[in-house]
Amino acid sequence: MRSSRPAARGRPGKRLIINRSGITRALAQLARAIRLHNHAALAAKSLVFVGVKRRGVPLAERLARLVSRRSSAAVPVGAIDITLYRDDLQMIAETPIVRGTDIGFDINGRTLVLVDDVVFTGRTTRAALTELLDYGRPRAIQLAVLVDRGFRELPIQPDFTGRRLRTDRSDLVDICLQETDDREGVFLTRR
Repeated sequence: MRSSRPAARGRPGKRLIINRSGITRALAQLARAIRLHNHAALAAKSLVFVGVKRRGVPLAERLARLVSRRSSAAVPVGAIDITLYRDDLQMIAETPIVRGTDIGFDINGRTLVLVDDVVFTGRTTRAALTELLDYGRPRAIQLAVLVDRGFRELPIQPDFTGRRLRTDRSDLVDICLQETDDREGVFLTRR
């Protein structure tokens, strides 16, 4: 799925670039693409979602609900905390906050959709993949993200993308969701 327009460039400051309805539309497109690509896994009831904590979890829950609407069974959703798997752990905090992983189902032999809010360098995804493989061996792992902002440092690309944004490397992209932030939107801060 391609963004029809790039993020606006110009003056510094935090700006809303995707509003609540834009997020809803992007999630509907993601769910449709995931459903079409995984119709056999859905029919076999072997499709599962795992969200990367924090904001990947509510996105995974929303996507699972949307995908489940057209199938005969609910799609299980788990949550993964990659804090201890980060390659920059020593740089982020002396005492990192670990929120815990919660995958209450067997991932072996299943099609797993890993969900995150934004993909940037690919390092968060790499950490999530490493941790997931400690839990078992899925038949396939697919990556779904709400926002792809480019600048990959690792050979990781999402299978499903809600929106692609043109940003500068130094820009900040903040995703706010009702479940975690009491507001909804994607914000771009130029630095």
